Amino acid sequence: MAGVVEIEMNAVTDNPLIFAEDGRVISGGNFHGQPLALAGDYAGIALAELANISERRIEQMLNPALSGLPAFLAEQGGLHSGLMISQYTAASLVSENKVLAHPASVDSIPTSANQEDHVSMGTIACRKARRIFENVLWVLTIELVSAAQALDFHSPLKPGKGVAAVHAAIRKTMPHLARDRYLKPDLEKIRESVRNGELVRIAREAAGPLH
Repeated sequence: MAGVVEIEMNAVTDNPLIFAEDGRVISGGNFHGQPLALAGDYAGIALAELANISERRIEQMLNPALSGLPAFLAEQGGLHSGLMISQYTAASLVSENKVLAHPASVDSIPTSANQEDHVSMGTIACRKARRIFENVLWVLTIELVSAAQALDFHSPLKPGKGVAAVHAAIRKTMPHLARDRYLKPDLEKIRESVRNGELVRIAREAAGPLH
């Protein structure tokens, strides 16, 4: 997507093109935004799939039949709900992404007295991709918090260097969930470290290049 955006940002999309140096006026149709529309749709679809698989990993950790850990990673099942509601949030966002991932670029509506008879819907495609991206950040955050909680239950077993470093970083921000509490402030902090790449940097410093 970056390559497409870079080309479009450096392109001249006026119509007609006026070359004052030699007095030429050349008509062109470079204003059509289909390349950006397709790139925006492709990005949204790819991001939505990233959230899909992330939510399934959350399920693998929270389901005691699959993980062998306490249900919803709660210390006292029945009394506390653990990360059950957080998975609800992830599932809701994943479902929203599936709707948002419907491509805008397949649509068109004529405008300007039918002069612009085919429009790209590129702005809508890119706005949807951005919204999907924001949702994906939340889903990845919930997965990381779930993974940290699951690792706590595996103590004294030790994870790999990269995982251990990320786990420690999460625990500096968000303590182990021993009982139900309001999680949004903690989740927002973890989400920011996902957005700015801090957790990836920590993993690389501990384990080396990530492939």
